[in-house]
Amino acid sequence: MAELIRLYDKNNSQSTLDEIVKALEKDAVIIYKTDTMYALGCHINSTKAVNRICEIKGIQASKNRFSFICADLSSIANYAKVSDFAFKTLKRYLPGAYTFVLPASSKVPSILVQGKKTVGIRIPDYHPILSIVELLGSPLLTTSLPQEDLDLEDYTDPSLIFDRLGHAVDLILDGGVGGYTPSSVIEIMENEFEIIREGIGDCSDFN
Repeated sequence: MAELIRLYDKNNSQSTLDEIVKALEKDAVIIYKTDTMYALGCHINSTKAVNRICEIKGIQASKNRFSFICADLSSIANYAKVSDFAFKTLKRYLPGAYTFVLPASSKVPSILVQGKKTVGIRIPDYHPILSIVELLGSPLLTTSLPQEDLDLEDYTDPSLIFDRLGHAVDLILDGGVGGYTPSSVIEIMENEFEIIREGIGDCSDFN
């Protein structure tokens, strides 16, 4: 059964953050709060954990696009090809409730691309998870919780999330009640945008 760890918006203890990072380094699958919704995640280099997430969601890695959380703008260039146009866009809108789809670099683990040429990049406006990613020194895979016909609270209340998915993951990071609207997904192609999904992030500038 998962361990439930309380995370605060500010001033989390170093020992708590270190415990989470060590678990991720040992192939842990976690559930955590972002600036949009609670999400499933793991170290992007853990094939074992990525496969577990696919099992939890009932999906195939080869048929699904994955996104990941970077700690800051400078680290994005390690995993995506960022043009000047793209960089200006990212600098303006991140951190924020957006996922930007960019051409993948060769450093993205093969299980996350498998023939796909793009990756989704997030820098959520939520300090605790950015602190964890920074300490980890590597991006965190992020994907939505399994979509089932459940009440809103089953996706937003960490205690109910624990009851439903605690058997399937290693850690659940309780950041309080979460949101229900996903990030907006914007693909950046040369000097143009394509709105893939309208979510909580304002898309009016991308039309």
